[in-house]
Amino acid sequence: MRERSSKLNERLLYLASPIGLLAVWQLLLMLGFGDRRFIPAPSDIAVRFWELTESGELAWHTAVTLWRVLAGFVIGAVPAVAVGLLMAMFRPARIFFDPLIAALMPIPKVALMPLLLLAFGFGDASKIALVAIAVFFPVIVNTYAGAANIDRIYWDVAKNFGASTYVMFTRVVFFGALPLIFAGLKIALAVSFVVLVAAEFVASKTGIGYLIWNSWELLQVDYMFVGIVVIGILGLISAVAFQEIERKVIPWKAP
Repeated sequence: MRERSSKLNERLLYLASPIGLLAVWQLLLMLGFGDRRFIPAPSDIAVRFWELTESGELAWHTAVTLWRVLAGFVIGAVPAVAVGLLMAMFRPARIFFDPLIAALMPIPKVALMPLLLLAFGFGDASKIALVAIAVFFPVIVNTYAGAANIDRIYWDVAKNFGASTYVMFTRVVFFGALPLIFAGLKIALAVSFVVLVAAEFVASKTGIGYLIWNSWELLQVDYMFVGIVVIGILGLISAVAFQEIERKVIPWKAP
């Protein structure tokens, strides 16, 4: 019972900062700090949120954005984890991939959008490809760092017991790197929302990014803030979900 109460208190504390931010935001505008024409109050945003929800427009744009993020995230993260582990296990793989990562990682991923539009067109494929590319780099770097920093004693013990390369890969290196793999996945998920919304500004007629940009063009600032708040809510939900998954998958990690 005490443990359950402690977890409930932790979750309430986790929600305290965003709720507190909204309360302070509302209070400052009610006291006359700021122009509600350009910075709408949370209550104004809530009204527009309800209108867009009732019309079904918000659900449609949100579903489109989530589909693009999820598809691109999986396509980018799975090979990144595999390559990162291979780099840690095999020196030739590390030598081969290191210069490619060093050269390609600093390139702003949104700058690749024109090339992806030429290759995949204006449909979902170009946005999914952009997300996959953006996800790949933080995941591969964190995976390699996690695997490369495994205590050498675990490698030696596994080899002494005659562990095969497959067992080393799946049982020692993968599980040893999991904490940093999850760190990379959480960073990559945030990055995926950033690059996708930026791409939806100019290369899409659907999605949360399009909703924000179209509202800005029509000077519907309150609708624009609905899109911004939805991205924040999706980020919060995904962070909580990742924490729960991480707690189940890595029970030995200190909280």
